[in-house]
Amino acid sequence: MIGFQSLAGRLLVAMPGIGDSRFEHAVILVCAHGPDHAMGLRIDRPASGVTLKSVLNRLDVAAPDRTASTPVLVGGPVERERGFVLHTDDWTVEDSSSPIVEGLSLTATREALGAMTDPLIGPRRSVLLLGYAGWGDGQLEEELADNVWLTADADMDLLFDTDFDTKWARALAGIGVDAARLSSQSGRA
Repeated sequence: MIGFQSLAGRLLVAMPGIGDSRFEHAVILVCAHGPDHAMGLRIDRPASGVTLKSVLNRLDVAAPDRTASTPVLVGGPVERERGFVLHTDDWTVEDSSSPIVEGLSLTATREALGAMTDPLIGPRRSVLLLGYAGWGDGQLEEELADNVWLTADADMDLLFDTDFDTKWARALAGIGVDAARLSSQSGRA
């Protein structure tokens, strides 16, 4: 595709009235984006009743007590049982970690789960997400053209903090948009 520009490492911020309840007020980190596909993780929606400790216990991985309050996020509606660890790139696994942008990687192995709980060897910041959002050939570009999403720069605090209720408004504020002034009407000029 001529002039294709990857959005990997950028945020997709849902416009009001997106028309899909799974993505209302969503903030999604684009992890991979090519001319024929895109994959992202929603960073603002904790999984109800699921903690890092409960997931680790289910997988027979040592779960320190402090992980009982660590939220697990719903990364998206596709493959909801599949886990992804989004983390700083100060910890990676050769041949398993995928760099997203400088400073940020994605790993989907049991080793990453163990590393999340070890402050001495693990990544400085990390979060476990279940599922992902995916787009087929041209689908994301069409949604962007239809003003379904705004794009924004990602910052580490927004990606990893646990103030989930305000992430959408903060992502919008980061691009100069006041969430209170957005209309749920969309269209093209």
